[in-house]
Amino acid sequence: MDGLLPERFLGSQRTLGIIAVWIFLLFLSSNLPWQLDDYDQAKQAFVSFQIVREGEWLFQRLPLESVAQKPPFVGWVSVAFYQVTRSWDLAWRLPSLLSAIAIAILLLRAGTSAYGFTGGLISFAAFGLNLLSIRLATLVTTDMALALSIFLIGLLIWQKIRKSKPWNSRDRWGAFALLTVSLLIKGPTVYAFLLPGIMAYAWRARKDEWPSVWSGWWPWIGALVVFLLWASAGIVFKPGFYQQVVLREFLGRFSETVHRPQPVYFYLPHVLHKFVPWSLLIIFIAWLAVRQPRPRIRELFRKVSPEVFWLICWSLGGLVAMSLVPSKRVDRIFPILPPLCLLLGAMVAHGLATDRTRKLVCRCSAAALLFALLFTTGYSLWKIIPGYPHHRDALVTFCRKIRKEAVAHQLHYEVVSSGNKDRTEGMLLYLEKLHFVTLDEAVEKWNNNQIQELVIPSDKMEAAMVALPQAQVTRTVKPKDTHLPSYVLVTRSPAA
Repeated sequence: MDGLLPERFLGSQRTLGIIAVWIFLLFLSSNLPWQLDDYDQAKQAFVSFQIVREGEWLFQRLPLESVAQKPPFVGWVSVAFYQVTRSWDLAWRLPSLLSAIAIAILLLRAGTSAYGFTGGLISFAAFGLNLLSIRLATLVTTDMALALSIFLIGLLIWQKIRKSKPWNSRDRWGAFALLTVSLLIKGPTVYAFLLPGIMAYAWRARKDEWPSVWSGWWPWIGALVVFLLWASAGIVFKPGFYQQVVLREFLGRFSETVHRPQPVYFYLPHVLHKFVPWSLLIIFIAWLAVRQPRPRIRELFRKVSPEVFWLICWSLGGLVAMSLVPSKRVDRIFPILPPLCLLLGAMVAHGLATDRTRKLVCRCSAAALLFALLFTTGYSLWKIIPGYPHHRDALVTFCRKIRKEAVAHQLHYEVVSSGNKDRTEGMLLYLEKLHFVTLDEAVEKWNNNQIQELVIPSDKMEAAMVALPQAQVTRTVKPKDTHLPSYVLVTRSPAA
């Protein structure tokens, strides 16, 4: 292969344009067909839906009458998007999609300004072409928005280090605002992703008189005070908040009895796998650096620039801190990926600047980029293509038809809960309802002619048909996923 071909490929504006368009398409399409039946999407979507319907801006509840377990900031953003688009599908997914696009653009700009065009391209591609990013880009969750807010704080610190500028009032207010947003997205998790890295960097900076990463205490304490005011109001005014949010959702994460615990090493293999091939490229370039003449780890760390050392501390600090929390889930480690991408761009730029490793790093980077394109595209197709013939959105389609017919014929309907077995909280959202009803309530409304249609779980159909006069089954849905219950639509037949 021509030795200049990889360099031309990595240094081409056309390559960047193609990668950018492809990443956007993957972000947009990887979760098609859109539905809310997995990854607790319905719980997050219900927050904004209830705000619009009932005006519950600070404390929401889940469909089965429990308290919403996360702060409401992303719900507020979805409400704003709904007011503009009048589409819940867009309002629920735009916060994640726009956050993903914003992180990618910030990585491209930061990587290009600090490590050249190729460093920026690799940082950009590494974020867009991995299994976690394309999966989370349109999921109705808080993970991508949290990653953006944390990345903006870390990026502000990185810029302060790189430019050797002291913190001023504007920077501190910016840090306070971003920390407050992070806390109102997912609670104190932001501290686990940033403070360990800040402490590790500060320990090293004292020896070499590096620029400070510390903005002062008040932005961190002030943001925490805002969050604690919200939490205190919930404890005082919202029944069940202390037990379900404080004890179970937050403190329960540090217990091995409330949530399902995972071993300390849980996140490391998942990051290595989900971040392929970029994780392998990081390991390979690091190995090349260690193989230099007279390899000494201490000497290598002494040569590392302050801003690169911050990226290392930021990434590894978040990984270590989150690994020590017993309750784990793969998407919770996602905020370490943006700094890892920027770190990879720096490592590639350093490898290209060294004559001994230039050709090898260039070829490996180009190969990683091509492989990532094929790998993530194949993964997306593997997720999308079976979804349509297997009717992954069966409940969505079923409920959309019910709503359309109800509007056309001015019919009223309700949906019956299947109790503890009900894992389809999205059914309420598909039917644009705030509450499930019990079968007894449904029978009473039916007999009083308050409803003309009823959505019932299949396992309750026999009992319902006995209690509902003039009832006939007009539509049935049975999702392919075995954990989702089947439903039937019962319609009032014309009187004899």
